[in-house]
Order: sequence, then C-alpha cells, then structure tokens
Amino acid sequence: MLAIAFTLLLFLVPAFAFSQPQQQPSGNVIRFVRNPDSAPDFKLNDLDGKPLSIAAAHGKVVLLNFWATWCGPCREEIPDLIGLQAKYKDRLQIVGISVDDDDDAAEAVKKFVDESRINYPVALASPEVRMQYGGITALPTSFVLDTEGRVVQKHEGLRDPLLYEVEVRALLGMPIPVRVETFEDTGQVFLKHADRASQLPGVDLSTLTPEQKQAALHRFNAETCTCGCKFTLAQCRIYDRNCAISKARTRKIVAEASGNSAQKGLPVTAPAPPDPISPMQSPR
Repeated sequence: MLAIAFTLLLFLVPAFAFSQPQQQPSGNVIRFVRNPDSAPDFKLNDLDGKPLSIAAAHGKVVLLNFWATWCGPCREEIPDLIGLQAKYKDRLQIVGISVDDDDDAAEAVKKFVDESRINYPVALASPEVRMQYGGITALPTSFVLDTEGRVVQKHEGLRDPLLYEVEVRALLGMPIPVRVETFEDTGQVFLKHADRASQLPGVDLSTLTPEQKQAALHRFNAETCTCGCKFTLAQCRIYDRNCAISKARTRKIVAEASGNSAQKGLPVTAPAPPDPISPMQSPR
C-alpha cells in the first residue's frame, strides 16, 4: 500500500512542496529549512489537564497543527492526521493546538475531539503561543519539527497527507521516493528572519539598482508598520499580504529610493514612529 502511495506522491509533491517565489524547486522534491531554529517551547495543559510541551516530545518528529473546530479544511485533514499518528505512533508526535476562542471553546473542542476520536494531544492556544509561532495567519497551519525539536518546515492551508508522511519518513531516516533540498528561511517560517529576504510579497524592486534595493530593504526592516500589527514593514508584507498600509508605505519607499518621488512631486518623509499604545490585534 505504501508503494502505491509513494507512486502517487511523485505526482502530488510538486504541487504542495514549499517554494519561495524567487526559488522555484524543480523535479520531485521536499524542502527543509537550512540551519533551522529551535521551536519555541510552551507549557500548556491538554484537554485532560495533562502538561503539554515540545520538550516532552524530544527524539520524535513533531507535527504541530494549529486548527479550529469552525475551520472546514482543518476538520477535513484531521482523519488523515489521526491515521498518520497511528501509523508512526512510536516515532511521531502530532500536537493539536486549537485557536477556538469562544466562551465555550474548551467544551466545544473537547466534544469535537471525543467525537472525532483524535488520538493525539490537543490544547487550547494561548495568545503568547500564537504570537511565538508568527501570529497564525491561516488555518490550518502546521509546523514540522525534526527529532531535535527544530522547525524545518511550515505549511499553511490544507495539504495532501502524503506530503506530511514523506516529510516524516525523511526526518526519521526512512526511504522516500523524492530528494530533499534545503532553503534559507527569509521570513516564511519565522517572521524574525524577514530581514534576510531579498524579495517581499507585493513589493516591486525590479526598478532599483542593487544599492537602491539594499537601501529600500533596510528601511523595510527598520520601520514599523502603523496598521497595528507591531511588525516591521517587511514582516507585515509577509504576515498580511492584504495590508494596504504596508503595501502603500513600501511602494512609497521604493519610489523614494529610486529618486522618482521628487520627479513625481511626492513628499519625502521620515519613517513613521511605531504606535506605542496600539493594542495587539488578533491574527488576521
């Protein structure tokens, strides 16, 4: 059965494998972060009141799955996660982190977990955990951790379960029918690495010289977006591609860097200071 699944994976992986806009992978590959960061640890209690942490799963591959009971794609992938946990139960630990935040969230999640017969621990996310992992802008969002507790991949949205299985097998040193490539995290996994990015979503840097591009990128990483996200402009463009404020501000900075602002009569202004009293917004 596994051989058949891997044959299918040869056709499925290219559609789901992680890719950076400027570095499209070729062939049948899976991609892991080069020099990955340790996963932010946390101490939560699962739905049964038992302590839950990343450290407790050291030595196993971990799939940290952020989801919600009201999320259709989340509900759709849970049976596959249950099957994956059962198949690799001795070497894989799936952890479900629910972002349900209604008044009766604990009761609703517990009911769903029992009815679905979820066979891995589930906890309710705290605001701190959500921010530690980048704000969680889409559901489901899953972080793949190697046996050393380092984050080697991040997936947003519904993924084919075969992709998860082949990543787990690769991290466990088991045979896989695809090759493994590595990439540098430039903010796609952890926003703190946005300062490494040479391109940003919705930002056209093609008109700039190398020197102008570096100057613009420096400003993107030095200036805080005023939308309330508390991120830099670079981080906000990665975090929320629909943010009109960071999009307009980065466009203006590109114009200023190229010298077109003076030609077009645009005023050159100093970067806006961060709002020290902006409340933390819920992930969008």
